[in-house]
Amino acid sequence: MSSTPTFKRLPRAVREQQMLDAAVKVFSRRGFHAASMDEIADDAGISKPMVYAYLGTKDELFVACLHREGTRMMEAIAGAAAPDLPADERLWRGLRAFFGFVGAHRDGWAVLYRQARASQPFAAELATMRGRLVDVVAGMLDHALRAKGREVRATDLEVVAYALVGATESLADWLADHPEADPEKTATRMMNVAWLGADQLLRGTVWHPPAD
Repeated sequence: MSSTPTFKRLPRAVREQQMLDAAVKVFSRRGFHAASMDEIADDAGISKPMVYAYLGTKDELFVACLHREGTRMMEAIAGAAAPDLPADERLWRGLRAFFGFVGAHRDGWAVLYRQARASQPFAAELATMRGRLVDVVAGMLDHALRAKGREVRATDLEVVAYALVGATESLADWLADHPEADPEKTATRMMNVAWLGADQLLRGTVWHPPAD
């Protein structure tokens, strides 16, 4: 399909976003390997050569989609979880922003969580983004602990953060498949599960295995 005169008059950044919107939609629907640049160009209403000219090869286009969706997600969480809030409210706001992102960008979540994880070398890109999210959660818990005059080993914080992120990702994947589900109620359910453990950590309560 030839690009329209209206598209050509748009600012470059807007044109790129329009192409990324189409690519995310197609990658979500088809998967990376089955998606074609022809279909992406057709969905965007432009010519295939223009997609290549703006965003490069299919691999480069997929990475651009990952970066955009990952940045959107992280910005939503960071903007909601202000550091001066109490620990429980900060975690709640972060969860609500995260599930709100998934509810509003189900195609983007599918590309991030399903397509990238199953395709090399994109799994490494996803692992980097996931590491950033784990760092945010670990930092949040560390800040709350220090406010209560307690310190926890970095390894323990990292393990708890990975557990929380993993459980949250699994529930988000469920949400992506249930458009009738309310993202805020889903965040509340996750909070009730996550905070029971996090609150005990903040209080210094630790379970020990029974002696043999």
